[in-house]
Amino acid sequence: MKYYCIGIKGTGMSTLAQILFDLGNEVSGYDDAKDHKFTQEGLEARNIPIYYDNEHSIDNDTIVTYSVAFKEDHPEIKRVKSLGLQIKKYNEIMGDIINMFDSIGVSGTHGKTTTSSLIRHLLENTTGCNYFIGAGDGKATKENKYFVVESDEFNKHFTAYHPKYSVITNIEAEHLECYDGIDDIRNTFEQFANQTNKLIVANGDNEEVRKIKFKTPVKLFGFNEDNDVIIKNINLNENGSVFDLYENNELIGHFEINLYGKHMVMDATAAILIVRAIGIDTDTINKILPTFKNAKRRFAEQRVGNTILIDDYAHHPTEISVTLEAIKQKYPTKKLNVIFAPNTYSRTKDFLNEFIESFKIADKVYLTEIRSNREKQEDYPGITSHLIIDKLSNAEIISNEAMNKVASGDDQIVCFMGCAYVDDLIKAYKDSHK
Repeated sequence: MKYYCIGIKGTGMSTLAQILFDLGNEVSGYDDAKDHKFTQEGLEARNIPIYYDNEHSIDNDTIVTYSVAFKEDHPEIKRVKSLGLQIKKYNEIMGDIINMFDSIGVSGTHGKTTTSSLIRHLLENTTGCNYFIGAGDGKATKENKYFVVESDEFNKHFTAYHPKYSVITNIEAEHLECYDGIDDIRNTFEQFANQTNKLIVANGDNEEVRKIKFKTPVKLFGFNEDNDVIIKNINLNENGSVFDLYENNELIGHFEINLYGKHMVMDATAAILIVRAIGIDTDTINKILPTFKNAKRRFAEQRVGNTILIDDYAHHPTEISVTLEAIKQKYPTKKLNVIFAPNTYSRTKDFLNEFIESFKIADKVYLTEIRSNREKQEDYPGITSHLIIDKLSNAEIISNEAMNKVASGDDQIVCFMGCAYVDDLIKAYKDSHK
């Protein structure tokens, strides 16, 4: 079959395009962004054409899918509609694909990408697996039995999935532009959970998870004693994290990961429980875990002079808090500077006080102006980054041109955060540091 993906450089769409290609389809795509994105590396490796104009031809039998960042009045959307081409939502296409395999749906407000990547790593080094991970990573072959799919709650996308196994890392208020409050969010997770047909592994420490009426067998995990699997003897140090897992008062195993923060221990626990359910033994898991490297833009480190740059996808206050705490775990004595690029007006409005609180752990905070690709500022009058800056004594607005304010320091941590691309900010820092 032939597929045309509009917004093909987006993390989800890029991943879908790669998977469609790997399964033997003819794939091409369009994007507005002509500058290089890390998400196009997999596309280029497969020689998938990327178009930037509205003049190339598209065969009549092509199925079109497009990113939610592209509105109905976009010229390319209007063109494919005028051509009478079949249009299908990208999550519906993914639902069709994963039904071909024993799928593992990884859901949650936070931690989906890391947990998906951990499961992928453990399975790739044992049974083999296909995967769809929101960091622009996708790969599939018809020969693999398992398919790991990051199952996004945005716009209720994951309700199109019916996995054999599923994970719920946590449930929290998020994407309130798509949901009518926390009850709506939890009910949608409940729908996803009850579309799972064999086993759910879920965060039993999370209040909203505990409210779900599970119809599928569930294994709850966490630090609290009322879970099915309990995390004990945790040691968070500068080299990583160490912990034990107990079930029915019996030791499952002692585990070490080269990841930082309690949230990463929770993600690793979910991954361990899933692959154990599939049949991977503890000794094998322990051999493979230490070789794990996290996904793109998850605590990604590089050194510039004596300064360590960290690029992280964190964009929700909870994610920001746990990531900054993890940085302090690994680098307890270094000055911590944060450069945050907020991506939506709605999230800034809905979580304003939480954002302010989350940044207090940092020594210095810089925010860009809000850079939204799917919302218009006129719909959110008065919502700007200054609402956060004005409530912090150690914060100011930053731009690429003013990056020398940060780059003048040395022997420090500079953490770039945001769900949108921050490559331009990192480049501006490096240019200023020369």
